[in-house]
Order: sequence, then structure tokens, then C-alpha cells
Amino acid sequence: MAVSLTQQISGLAPMQPSKADWDQFVSSQPRAHLLQLSAWGALKSQFDWGSRIVALGDGDKIHAGAQVLLKRLPMRLGAMAYVPMGGYASAPEHYPLLWDAIGRETGAAFIKLEPGHFPPGMTPDLASMGFRQSPQTIQPPRTIVIDIADDDDVILRRMNQGTRRKIRKSLASGLDLVEGSRADITAFSRLMAQTGERNDFGVHSDAYFENVYDLLIPDYGALLLARHEGDLLAAIMVFALGDSAWYLYGASAREKRNAYATYGIQWAAIQWAKERGCRYYDLWGVPDTDEAALEAQFRERRDGLWGVYGFKRGWGGQLRRSLGAWDKAYNPAIYAAYRAALRLKR
Repeated sequence: MAVSLTQQISGLAPMQPSKADWDQFVSSQPRAHLLQLSAWGALKSQFDWGSRIVALGDGDKIHAGAQVLLKRLPMRLGAMAYVPMGGYASAPEHYPLLWDAIGRETGAAFIKLEPGHFPPGMTPDLASMGFRQSPQTIQPPRTIVIDIADDDDVILRRMNQGTRRKIRKSLASGLDLVEGSRADITAFSRLMAQTGERNDFGVHSDAYFENVYDLLIPDYGALLLARHEGDLLAAIMVFALGDSAWYLYGASAREKRNAYATYGIQWAAIQWAKERGCRYYDLWGVPDTDEAALEAQFRERRDGLWGVYGFKRGWGGQLRRSLGAWDKAYNPAIYAAYRAALRLKR
């Protein structure tokens, strides 16, 4: 691997950590995120993406790194390097070295970075590093995050009255709330398809959810099921790493709506996350607009993520926005063509 003069001066060099060492490094970060684990890269590698870990270090210690997903561009224009909810650096001056290393080691035409959320005072100046904000996001930039560190009574008091009431009705309805096994993936996937058709959004295949289960559930997640008298009414996949848990996939049935299974199963997921030592429970995705607009429009709009905002807003969480998507061109001509294609698509 080529080493830049800047890296030589900094003392950092490209390295190839094992998956175990990389995952340990990710888990140690204040911004540790599921989408930076090697298992997430293995998952996406089964479905039209490439994956590799780019890391810089001193000896066997990682100082900066990112899991990079690679997507081929049309017309043999090369690839886009995509960094979801990363990367990481032990010092601010290591970030530019990391972006340069990604360009060198992947040969990508440009990098799309969705770095997620930073603690106060730790946000890097991406514009000064050659990035520009991108109109194309892959992960939802805005979400609702619930603080679950307090006792259950305190968490419940933060919710609106309707959500509290529905949780209690759900728990009193005779629901069986259990962790599912791999044998339940077919039923989960079928329920996801029904939910997607009902709410007009695309869903992943059975094979995708089987891979999610095999690669992520054993160490990082749970498949939770809500049944009533044998009927599967709701199912979700929830994941945890560090101090955060994420609700990524969920489905519900039309039947027996008065059992409020979607409320009972989310409450069960919060309990699961608390048992894992998490402080935050991320409901993962609401429309990317300010709170005033969300509150003014959510009763009328059902398109996109608007259909779930009405449900998620009642859980007493905080509306948060990540840094969104940022692009850095390694090949300016190809990147210009990509931007032009986005404009035409819009």
C-alpha cells in the first residue's frame, strides 16, 4: 500500500486489522455504530455492495479507520465509496489522512460520508477537508432517540398520554412477547412484505433477513415477536452496540389492532436494550424536516417516513439530526457527472 508524505510525518501507516480487532476498535468509540461493524459489511457484500476496512495505525494500534462499502457506478465510471455512520479518528488531524487513504486504497471516484452524530464540540469541519453537502442521503438523517437510562416510571412519564395508555393496554391484552429464532425469519419476512404493501414502501427479501439474523443477531441483536393466541401481530429486529440500541426493521398485522402489539413490542425492545446496558434507544428514521413542520403536517401526510412519525413522536424521545451526507470527489469529472444525474433524477 502506498503511504503519503503526510502519513509518514504523522507516523501513521495503512494496516489490515482482523475483523475481531476492527470490531473491538469500533466498540470502543464514543460514536460506536452497528453499521461500522465488520458483520454489517459482510451483510451488504451479499447484496450488490463491496466492503473493505481502511485503517491507519502505529504498530498494531488503530488510530483512524472506516468500514467502506463500495457501489459500482453506471457506464463503467468506477465506484462510489460509502462510509455509513463512521469513520473514526483518535485525533482531529487524522481525519484528512483517513479520507485520503480511502481514496487511495479503494480507487473510488468519490466518497459519500454519512458520519452520524457527534458529541458536542467534537464535530469535524468536513468542508475544510474538501467535502460538500450531498443532496443524496442513504440513511435517514433525522431520528428520534429515547433516553432509557432512568427507571421505567420516569421513561413512561416522558411519553405522551396516548402512548402510555396503549403500552399498558398491550401488556394487559394477553400478548406473548418473546425472542424469536432463525426459524421465525420466514414469518417475519412475510409480515414485513404485508406491512410494506400496506404502507407503500419496499422491503428486503427473505434471504436478506436470513443474513441479518445469521451475521448480526447472535452477537448484537434480537428478533422480537408479539403473538396473541398464536397469531403473529408484530415483529421487530433491534440491535445494540455500546450505549445505543437501534430499531431497524419492524412489521405489524392488520388483525387485532386493539391489542396494540406495536406498542407492547417496542416496550419489550426498550427493556431488552436496558438489559444490554444501553442508555439510548434510536427509533431510526423520521422525515427530514424541522419539528415545527413535523408537528404541523404529520396528521395529513402518509408518504415516506411521515407514516411512522405519528407513532414515534409519542415515545418521549428527542428529535435529532445527524450531519447528513457529505461527498468528497477524488475524480472531479466523474463526480460532476454523478451530480448531474442526480439533478435529472429529481
